[in-house]
Amino acid sequence: MTENGDLSDVPQAERVPGKRVGLSVVWVIPILAALVGLGIAIQQFLNEGPMIRITFRAAEGIEAGKTRIKYMDVDIGKVTEVGLSNDYSRIVVTAKMEKQVEPLIVDDCRFWIVKPRVTLSGISGIGTLLSGNYIRFEPGKSRRQRREFVGIETPPPATSGLPGREFVLRADTLGSLGIGSPVYYRRINVGQVIGYDMAPGGKSVDIRIFLNAPYDRFVTSNTRFWEASGIDLSVGANGVSVRTESLLSLLVGGIAFETPARAPGDNAVASEAVFPLSNDRNTALSPRGAEVERFALYFHDSLRGLSIGAPVDFLGLPVGEVTDVGLVYSEPTQTIRTRVEVATYPSRFFAHAEKTDAPGALSLSGEKRRTFLQRQVVEKGLRAQLRSGNLVSGQLYVALGFFPDAPKAEIDWTRNPPRFPVVPGKRATIEAKVNSILAKLDKVPVEKIGKDLAETLSTLDRTLRRLDGETLPEARKTLATLDRTMESATRTLSRVDGEIVPEIKKTLGELRRAAASAHRALSNTDNTFLGPDAPAKQELRDALREFTRAARAIRVLADYLERNPNAILRGKPRESP
Repeated sequence: MTENGDLSDVPQAERVPGKRVGLSVVWVIPILAALVGLGIAIQQFLNEGPMIRITFRAAEGIEAGKTRIKYMDVDIGKVTEVGLSNDYSRIVVTAKMEKQVEPLIVDDCRFWIVKPRVTLSGISGIGTLLSGNYIRFEPGKSRRQRREFVGIETPPPATSGLPGREFVLRADTLGSLGIGSPVYYRRINVGQVIGYDMAPGGKSVDIRIFLNAPYDRFVTSNTRFWEASGIDLSVGANGVSVRTESLLSLLVGGIAFETPARAPGDNAVASEAVFPLSNDRNTALSPRGAEVERFALYFHDSLRGLSIGAPVDFLGLPVGEVTDVGLVYSEPTQTIRTRVEVATYPSRFFAHAEKTDAPGALSLSGEKRRTFLQRQVVEKGLRAQLRSGNLVSGQLYVALGFFPDAPKAEIDWTRNPPRFPVVPGKRATIEAKVNSILAKLDKVPVEKIGKDLAETLSTLDRTLRRLDGETLPEARKTLATLDRTMESATRTLSRVDGEIVPEIKKTLGELRRAAASAHRALSNTDNTFLGPDAPAKQELRDALREFTRAARAIRVLADYLERNPNAILRGKPRESP
């Protein structure tokens, strides 16, 4: 560089282009590895399923990184974290689900913990004793996606995919029912309870049941459901009644249903239909919304044993029930009588009616039915009567029957309800007869009869004592003498047989000859001395009669002593008049 600033002599830098260096083989392997890792990350991201959170009251046996989530025994997820909720009252389980089940994780799907359970309805979860507890998944039917759920505490019944329908029963209380309780139709287990919840408003309980096909087709608009839990023991006018569906229903409860025969307006129903649940069968099968004919019955009998709900029978068939029992005061007569109000259901006549010679006689309606009923009362003697249905409990019921001899009466249709004629009950009739018999017995002079009987017994006792003190010694002497006389007579008869009889025969021959000669002689003699009215002949006849009577008396005495030898000691008893 010169003093005047000339730079021409200064050497200038020149730009030299660099050499192009090629890619080294050493870098190929890291790049390929990075590309593979990136691909795997992208694939994993694309195949990664959703993360969900499930809240449980308790998470017994659930472990992070170990517990599986299963659907149809296939692993579809895995628990990644187990922790507490913000208020420390529940367990929050975080799980990673498989990508393929993402469409199934919707709003109404359910999760529950499968573990060994021993309940009255069965045993489940035995396999978890070896494999450990796991979370069971059940898909829903909704299309709205969801990622946070509340797990159920008890497993739902295994009805998913089974043919059948669900129905809802509405009851005042749950009673002894629970999930898994059986549902019976004609005592066949055709379904079960799958859930229950409080109805809107909190005044009733909705119980969901599932009926297996083909039994679900027996549910119609007139089907009646009732609780068949435990033993239904009732003592009423129909006697002691014990009903139960099965041993299982005694333990875990149960529901039964039935459709009344010939119920009008019987139509098919769809799933989720709501039915009322009654407490017992009688309440369930009672007519609802059917035509009702009410009558008032005025009895003079006691109503002890008659209660509301007691049956009303017609010729032994149930046609109604008692709806009210009370008293009524009659101001004109100043008397108080018992009043019973009954409800009869014409539809029950249809249920019992068979084909008759006059079809439609029981299906009359309106004024024609009233005319028909009035004719039965007036001409046939149709009446109401209180009868005892159970001798043990004394329960009564109302019976409708024909009494042709009953006083004439009619139905008073001007009253509301109409007044139906009655006859006294059998119990009242029996009590009246018993009271009449007791009144007659009260008039019998029992005390006088007792005194007379006592005097008679005293006289008889004195007579027996006199016989024992006086007559018996004489009787003994007489018997001894008679014994000696009999021995002498025996000896005499022996001698007579051997000695006297031949002589008697000879003498009798001579006597016959003498008698013949005397007869001839007497025939020629005057009959004045030996005539029919002669004194000697009359005295002879009297003597022969006395002798005959004496002989007969001795024979009678001998026969009597032979039959009654004790009469020698006690004497002859007094003959009854």
